[in-house]
Amino acid sequence: MSERESMPYDLVIVGGGPAGLAAAIKAKQAATAKGLELSVCILEKGSEVGAHILSGAVVDPRALDELLPEWRTMDSPMTVEVSENHHWILTETKQHEFPHGLMPPFMNNKGCYTVSLGNLCRWLAGQAEALGVEIFPGFAAAEVLWNEDNSVKGVATGDMGIARDGSKKPSWQPGLELHAKYTFFAEGVRGHLSKQLIRHFALDKDSDPQIYGIGLKELWDIDPAKHVPGKVIHTQGWPLSDANGGGFIYHQANGQLALGFSVWLNYSNPYLSPFDEFQRWKTHPAIKAILEGGRRVSYGARAINDGGWQSVPKLAFPGGALIGCSAGFVNVPRIKGSHTAMKTGMMAADAAVEAIASQRGNDELTAYQAAYQTSWVESELRMVRNTLPAVERFGNLIGTGIAGVTMWLEHLGLRLPFTMKNHPDYKSLKKKSEVQPIVYPKPDGVYSFDKLSSVFISNTNHEEDQPVHLKLKDPSIPIAVNLPLYDEPARLYCPAGVYEVVGQETGEPRFQINAQNCVHCKTCDIKDPSQNIVWVVPEGGGGPNYPNM
Repeated sequence: MSERESMPYDLVIVGGGPAGLAAAIKAKQAATAKGLELSVCILEKGSEVGAHILSGAVVDPRALDELLPEWRTMDSPMTVEVSENHHWILTETKQHEFPHGLMPPFMNNKGCYTVSLGNLCRWLAGQAEALGVEIFPGFAAAEVLWNEDNSVKGVATGDMGIARDGSKKPSWQPGLELHAKYTFFAEGVRGHLSKQLIRHFALDKDSDPQIYGIGLKELWDIDPAKHVPGKVIHTQGWPLSDANGGGFIYHQANGQLALGFSVWLNYSNPYLSPFDEFQRWKTHPAIKAILEGGRRVSYGARAINDGGWQSVPKLAFPGGALIGCSAGFVNVPRIKGSHTAMKTGMMAADAAVEAIASQRGNDELTAYQAAYQTSWVESELRMVRNTLPAVERFGNLIGTGIAGVTMWLEHLGLRLPFTMKNHPDYKSLKKKSEVQPIVYPKPDGVYSFDKLSSVFISNTNHEEDQPVHLKLKDPSIPIAVNLPLYDEPARLYCPAGVYEVVGQETGEPRFQINAQNCVHCKTCDIKDPSQNIVWVVPEGGGGPNYPNM
């Protein structure tokens, strides 16, 4: 007999990000239009909605215009419209402006907004609650529940108060079961439960492997004389040489600057550190000139779905659906995914409400899959499907040119008769004997910083006496395999100092996991060359607490 209590709902949504919140709002709207009473709840693993949300972000309001047409008069945090667009090509000391007129029109940010996505989610949560949606922050969905017919029954939250050795502490409380007619998984990139569902239902059997980047971000308070509300700058080139990625600088509300750097996780040199590439990027003369006199106030990191159209898995399965970044709808060349994530949540909600109104439940929402295949989300992703693979295959210079041509042709209605393939990121690492180590400059504490001081300002916190949420399938692999072959790259690709190899000076190396530092970026789950690290949810509420990110 289970000690867990259960609560029944019509719709349970795992994750309080843009997709999950849009789905909840749309479901309530659609139910009201049908005169239907619909119970909806959202489980959010962060301590509050927005605590784990990190994005650039320049947001295309297209989905929000559909969801809440009056949002501009509803005290939304989206108040700073893009005023300038710049694309810089960087060399080590120079900055060259790329003419925006050479880019297809859909690459322009006209009508988009610079905003904290975390704050937008907080605002959307208020709109959802006003419609009667129940939101439970600090509760991490840790387990998928099943009906006897192999359909998804719902989810269970993790037990609270479990000690590191697995014993129950005096504060122990069993998890809660949430049963639903339909369960939406909006966990974000590389979701713990979404991975299991994709594998269980073979949702990816007809799609390419998902591929990823890592995005690192800081907020700065800068000299007001240098702040231009709505100014947007993207960069490519230096400091990356044999890897792909680039930087962004967004002038947001309240005199703040959001800046960051992304590195595609298909890089080959195990000595590459995305965090240190970001810190080095900020020392470029053109970027230092903007930051001079400013102060860093926040830091964070997260993985990004880069696979696009050809890596989107099947979306619906008996009893549930994948929405948002759990399935991967980022438009990589536009550097946007919030609008597509929201729209997928809205389409899934429409399908679920229609099914529930027809007295159905726990079946497959085929209407959601069909809606996606005829939606502007699918069209937008299809148009740019060859962009990232072209750069990956032909390199930054030639690949960018080829990618530009393919986007122009697609924009002009000349659909290309081929789709380039994506390949798993973890397979791309070369052995350490095949590459040169990368020596990064020491942080200066003014423009560049170390990992631990960065994690400190991410407000990351986990209960120390809890089971480690970074699992090793085989504890021997880091030292027996990854260290001799790759110099154990986890210590470098992790942006938070979670992984260390200690004891090498005495000839007794040991792999150490500092799980309390984890900012939930999931890079280790993606990039480990042995696919030995599995990220699972920690105790609810643990992780970063991002303000304004």
